Amino acid sequence: MPADAVLESAYADAASDDYVEEAAGQRETARRALARIERHLVPDPHNGAGRTRELLDLGCWVGFLLAEAQERGWQATGVEPSQFASAYARDELGLDVRTAELLTAPLPLATYDAIVMGDVIEHLPRPGEALDRMAALLRTGGIAWMALPDAGSLVARRLGRRWWSVIPTHVQFFTRESIRALLERHGWTVLEIATSPKAFSVRYYLERVGGYSPPVAKALVRGAQAVRVADRMWAPDFRDRMAVIARAPGPGSER
Repeated sequence: MPADAVLESAYADAASDDYVEEAAGQRETARRALARIERHLVPDPHNGAGRTRELLDLGCWVGFLLAEAQERGWQATGVEPSQFASAYARDELGLDVRTAELLTAPLPLATYDAIVMGDVIEHLPRPGEALDRMAALLRTGGIAWMALPDAGSLVARRLGRRWWSVIPTHVQFFTRESIRALLERHGWTVLEIATSPKAFSVRYYLERVGGYSPPVAKALVRGAQAVRVADRMWAPDFRDRMAVIARAPGPGSER
């Protein structure tokens, strides 16, 4: 297991223009996630119907999900350790994003209706602590939405260590059964586990083939350009990425 300091440094220094250039797909993926979250929200009996719902995105990267949440009427806050990504979210999108470690950022307890962790929990050496922290930040009845690689998927099993989700900063590999077991062990109620494909341009996906064969990737991109589909939006479901929605433990629950 990499030392905490090594991981923290890697995340603080992380920078990439790829996701910024793929804003349209990232926003479409965010809208799908938010629609799923909103289906599972329950009214708060202690607040009036006019209260603005609050969403927290832990590991929000450049903030496209937060921006989409604000457009849907949420009060949205993000935490992001990357200097590059958090600065983009604040400076370019005008979002409330704090540059900080995910589990130690000063945040108000029992405040949020929903917490998002997209492609985050697989990076955490102590994921159970993250679940406990999230439970403390959520209001009674609050939910969490997490997206993560599915190590039990057919693609993952067939590709083995050549699977694209096997990278140095992925320190956990969850299956549907193991993420459910972890959540339930910490008192959470699992509401939904489903596949969670990402929307990107055709070009983006074909360029990723370069990790296996650069010549094949270049040929595929040229072919997509020739038939004028390279910039078309595409969300192929390889069934190796899952979205999990769970309800936090109630007050006084043992974790």
